[in-house]
Amino acid sequence: MSDIRKQVLEACKKIGKKKIVVAMSGGVDSSAVAALLHDAGHDVLGITLQLYNTDFEVQNTGTCCAGKDIYDAQMAAAKIGIPHYVFNYEHNFKAEVMDKFADSYVSGETPIPCVLCNQKIKFRDLLRAAKDLSADRMATGHYVQRLDLSEPQLHKGYDPIKDQSYFLFTTTREQLAMLEFPLGGLTKDITRDIAKHYGLEISDKPDSQDICFVPNGNYRDIVLQLRPDAERRGNIVMTNGQILGEHTGIINYTVGQRRGIIISYSAPLYVIKLDPKTNEVIVGTKDQLSSKEFQIRDINWLIQDVPESLECTVKLRSAHKGSVANVKISASDTATVELYDGYPGITPGQACVMYDGSRVLGGGWITR
Repeated sequence: MSDIRKQVLEACKKIGKKKIVVAMSGGVDSSAVAALLHDAGHDVLGITLQLYNTDFEVQNTGTCCAGKDIYDAQMAAAKIGIPHYVFNYEHNFKAEVMDKFADSYVSGETPIPCVLCNQKIKFRDLLRAAKDLSADRMATGHYVQRLDLSEPQLHKGYDPIKDQSYFLFTTTREQLAMLEFPLGGLTKDITRDIAKHYGLEISDKPDSQDICFVPNGNYRDIVLQLRPDAERRGNIVMTNGQILGEHTGIINYTVGQRRGIIISYSAPLYVIKLDPKTNEVIVGTKDQLSSKEFQIRDINWLIQDVPESLECTVKLRSAHKGSVANVKISASDTATVELYDGYPGITPGQACVMYDGSRVLGGGWITR
């Protein structure tokens, strides 16, 4: 491990001595990044974001950006010997992430709040703060790689288990030029060993599992807290229009879901579609769940010249290994995606991220 740490350290030195803001979440990854960059001789400043109020944090354990995580980030910065600041972004986070999370469920979508947080808070507001502090770069603990070829390119992380490129597809080309991802070529075990080398007490801290503002994964309670009138009863309907029963609210369902459909039928039923206009949950059999064509909106491109169409690999969920597709661009930020093979449960509100090998070409949001 010592040799790998030295290689990463040398790579950190090669960017030239810089003033670097490190987004410190209080976890192992970002703390290890701060330690590596400081050891490499950079002028490092740690910043942690407070994203929701203290009362909420007390209830929420095992996530990122909670009260204990701010404390852990402060202790790590003190151990490394770098300045550390806490920025209160509660208002921004509620407006840009939490409210949109709730609105997506109300409109029959299944959102990815971590992408919105990266897009609207970490790589917009925090990067703006880094520039205000006259920083040359901002570094994070994400497991992705930035390769500087003819232009900065975003690539998958070396470890497919930890790769986070799917969650960073909204990163703009301008932002990418200012970002550093020192852990992109590592595994999590090596990162933990690096943290131990620098004497960081959080080296064995478990990874966050839940969405930071959704305690125990119970998103329904958060949606109702933010949108009290979101749960309205309606019909459960077969794809042929036959009414089978009643549901307690479309926020309790997501496309592809099987569990929770308490209806007697000759075959297992799955959620095929959610219709917020009619307040219906449309269900069908497994063979009706798979589809090959869908639209995406608000595409963020990480390539200079966008063609009229391209063949690439697309990921439709973070754990999706990828499907070959032809993408027909109808405008600069919209496109039709045609999969060569069907994929079950293509879900509005999720992301479609396009790849050429390990390189992220761009991505957009799946529409209804």
